Amino acid sequence: MILKRTVIYPKDIQRITGKSERTGRRLLEKIRERRGKEKHQMITVSEFADYTGIDAETVQEYLTD
Repeated sequence: MILKRTVIYPKDIQRITGKSERTGRRLLEKIRERRGKEKHQMITVSEFADYTGIDAETVQEYLTD
């Protein structure tokens, strides 16, 4: 069984969108605010996919281990 990563990081968002890593951090902060999460809480791939409208499977293809 191959385990896939559950959380997404700014560097992943940079790879997916072509935007800067800083933009990725801002986007994660917006998602946290929208979801009512605290600063230390992680954003999952499914939460990112839901917020951006990008299919979760497509997002998973960009993630590295």
